[in-house]
Amino acid sequence: MSKNKDTQTETPESKLVSITEAAKLNKVTRQAIYVAIKLNKLKARKETTRWTIHLDDLEAYRNQKYSRSKSVFNGELLFDNGKGYYSVNQVAKILSVPAQKIYYATRIGVLKAHRKGAAWVIHDEDVKMYHENLAKKKSTRKAS
Repeated sequence: MSKNKDTQTETPESKLVSITEAAKLNKVTRQAIYVAIKLNKLKARKETTRWTIHLDDLEAYRNQKYSRSKSVFNGELLFDNGKGYYSVNQVAKILSVPAQKIYYATRIGVLKAHRKGAAWVIHDEDVKMYHENLAKKKSTRKAS
């Protein structure tokens, strides 16, 4: 065999990464990768004292990993931004306020929100109304 053929084909060892490398690729901690391995959510092999993970298995784990944005309730997406439904955290980011302020506003009835399962869902029309009321309060405070 010539050297060119060896460098062009990938060996199985070149697709293996350590826990540390997998954590860097996934932008998580080493502990998160280790827990995923222990919960059998991520395939890995232990060779003597070192865990090795195949890049294809890491990609499969990334694709099936839980994401709040993919949450479904009664067959529909909970936070379907295309239809105008947002989570508390998304609304907090939109309005540049802490999430606790949004929770408080929903609790006292200033911001309309609906409960779907364990999640609060807020429609963009309700966000607009809340934002307008918030702006009015700020302008009256400055005038006083």
